[in-house]
Amino acid sequence: MGLDNPLHIAFLVVILLLVFGARRLPEIGRSLGSGLREFKQSINGESHSSTPEKPSLPAGAPPAPAKEPVPQRDSTPADQG
Repeated sequence: MGLDNPLHIAFLVVILLLVFGARRLPEIGRSLGSGLREFKQSINGESHSSTPEKPSLPAGAPPAPAKEPVPQRDSTPADQG
């Protein structure tokens, strides 16, 4: 009578979709995951910054080229008058 049967898990997913809707489920999952992560960090006594650091490039990798600005065209038609 546990969640070992895939039919039970599918049934729960359908119920969750009906109750919360497809748009809210990712938000709920993210908030649940971040809450569990914070709880785990508080138990372990770790303190990490909430913003992830930018991954560093390998030693031989060149930096990414800067994007050139795209010139904007004039939006006024030439045949006005």
